[in-house]
Amino acid sequence: MRTGPFHVSAVFPIVVLCLVAGVRPAYAQPAGFPVKPVRLIAPSSPGSGVDIVARIVAQKLASQLGQQVIVDNRPGAGANLGAEIAARAAADGYTLFMGTPAHAINASYYSRLNYDLVRDFAPVSLVTTGEYIVIVHPSLPVKAVRELVALATARPGVLTYGSGGRGNATHLAVELFSTMAGIRMLHVPYKGSGPALTDLAGGQVDLMFANLTAGLPHVKSGRLRALAVTGDKRSPTVPNLPTVAESGLRGFVVKSYYAIFVPARTPAEIVDRLNGEVVAAMRSADLRQRLSGEGAEPESSTPRELAAFIKSEIEKWSKVVKAAHISAD
Repeated sequence: MRTGPFHVSAVFPIVVLCLVAGVRPAYAQPAGFPVKPVRLIAPSSPGSGVDIVARIVAQKLASQLGQQVIVDNRPGAGANLGAEIAARAAADGYTLFMGTPAHAINASYYSRLNYDLVRDFAPVSLVTTGEYIVIVHPSLPVKAVRELVALATARPGVLTYGSGGRGNATHLAVELFSTMAGIRMLHVPYKGSGPALTDLAGGQVDLMFANLTAGLPHVKSGRLRALAVTGDKRSPTVPNLPTVAESGLRGFVVKSYYAIFVPARTPAEIVDRLNGEVVAAMRSADLRQRLSGEGAEPESSTPRELAAFIKSEIEKWSKVVKAAHISAD
């Protein structure tokens, strides 16, 4: 059988000799990759949790790859704008995309999307996991989750909560909380968590379930008060802060995560190269220390593990969306 002008039988000995000599054939690796700056699309505004993590990771990857890794903030449309741009980018490894829980939620929250998280992206690696922090403006007379639930019960539909946008994880987390607590609050969506946090600190809204990475600086500065974290256990970053479950709402657990993807059809050897670089970055002591200080737990995975995780997330949030009877339509 021929492949172009060469016989397979002629090529095979060359491959064997290369492997014996410890040399990989040129077509088995992304020769020279990368030879130009890499773009990392963060589908949120500056100051958000995904933006903070993206910039920390980008700096480390740049030093490893020997090329700039430029964070490109593309907020809007419930984090879909950045995803659409990334999905349409050239599948050459020079466009990375930071996926968030919002993208797993959007698969069921929106009846129509211009991209498909599973079909249009190739998973590279998980980057961080974490939780959300329940934060309120200091003027709100509550210092614990029980007190928040009691106040919301006494004032149905009066308390306002900000989010990074309709259908965003910071929105759905509160919807799940409200359903489980039997309360009703008024949702005020923003174009990203950064603007929502700014207005919360300014007293324009009463509370928010913010990504720990984005919300913690406001708590440390005293501009906001923290009530709890949403994980299944206390965060090592704020060990004195109880979980929502500990605070009286048993069974409530919502976790955050960030993961890196590339456009589908990106060559497997480039995906493998990027996975190796991300895994090495996430295992480095300096990066782990920086991320942990921001309230994010460094993680990594194989592309296959990330693919399975994302599918499970899509299924989980689909149930929450249906139970809350909400949609973007």
